[in-house]
Amino acid sequence: MKPIRLPEPPSPTAARGTPDIFESGVHTIVRRAVVISNGFPSSENNSIGLLRALGFSHNHLLYRVTRPKGGIDDWLQWLPLSLHQKFHYLFSLFRAFSSKSQYLPITSHPNGLSSILEADAKHIVNLVRETYEKEGPLLVVASGRDTISVASSIKRLAPDLVFVVQIQHPRSHLNRFDMVITPHHDYYPLTPEGQNQVPRFLRSWITPREPPDSHVVLTLGALHRIDFASLRSAAITWQDMFAHVPRPLLVVNIGGPTKNCAYGVDLAKQLVTSLLSVLGTCGSVRISFSERTPQKVSNIIVKELGNNPKVYVWDGQEPNPHMGHLAWADAFVVTADSVSMISEACSTGKPVYIMGAERCKWKFTEFHKSLRERGVVRPFTGSEDISENWSYPPLEDTADAAKRVHEALAARGWKLKI
Repeated sequence: MKPIRLPEPPSPTAARGTPDIFESGVHTIVRRAVVISNGFPSSENNSIGLLRALGFSHNHLLYRVTRPKGGIDDWLQWLPLSLHQKFHYLFSLFRAFSSKSQYLPITSHPNGLSSILEADAKHIVNLVRETYEKEGPLLVVASGRDTISVASSIKRLAPDLVFVVQIQHPRSHLNRFDMVITPHHDYYPLTPEGQNQVPRFLRSWITPREPPDSHVVLTLGALHRIDFASLRSAAITWQDMFAHVPRPLLVVNIGGPTKNCAYGVDLAKQLVTSLLSVLGTCGSVRISFSERTPQKVSNIIVKELGNNPKVYVWDGQEPNPHMGHLAWADAFVVTADSVSMISEACSTGKPVYIMGAERCKWKFTEFHKSLRERGVVRPFTGSEDISENWSYPPLEDTADAAKRVHEALAARGWKLKI
């Protein structure tokens, strides 16, 4: 019988890294990750942005949790997802019996009882258990309210095999996760101003139950995929389109009204007036709408500015120039409703003007105030000189959060090896 030979330890000058067996064993090396998403682009962007900052470019799986929609389900969106899906199942039973159906299409309905969150949690836990001896532990990154129960279930079922990161405040016991990453303004309800806006009998339901501790990472804005490397790559990719655009280039990103940032055609008219006022100091203006932008808002802007030779309005067709805009713009105007769009623009270090902040309330006011106090944003009034170049240290929330993940893994005796 031939003796078993272990690989020779690498020399100090070897180009390749040390084999896992000479480090601390496969069971302490994190090579893989899972993203749990609620299907919203902003939430998914949070998770994937963090993974990219950690070095995961492609080697991760994506699970999406979606709510039943249509009919009475649209009235139940405020319920916890697991309860919503149970109601959905009961209504499916009622409809089936009402139509005198001979059987219930439970397995064929994509949002029925057969696809509840617990099934996803068990699937992921079974996956990591079956492959743990070969692949080691699993990093789980979840973002959004509807992902809370599945992420916490994974942590509960396999606490020694996974490291679970929940992005955005879960409004539940924080010890259900290994790490929580959330903006400072999610704790606005605990401030005196926030407490005054919440009736006492509702405070335990809509405000954080616990103050942040060592495993809670507070950011200024939202996590995203934008960093120096991605901007440099986008600058090269979009060079042919933007290299000869008249400067300065002002990029305008328009979101959509929310319950805490309500507006309509009034803001659209104000934005048009302000943009017309600054056109003299612009070489060119490029305007983009989000999926949330109401048609009545976009119609006004297109009607008033669409034929101006200095203005280009993106028609929503692919390829999406968003990355090109971030890389090549000289300044930005962003509507106040989108924390994600504002955070991305502020990661460039370029001038960022906010439109409509006075229409916002609740924690959005705290977010805008924090940015203004740090000199990161200014209000857009129409009196600006867009050729004025002012700057600030770019926001690096995603990189800072990734560093904290590394530190937390090291404290457990684990480390990432992508």
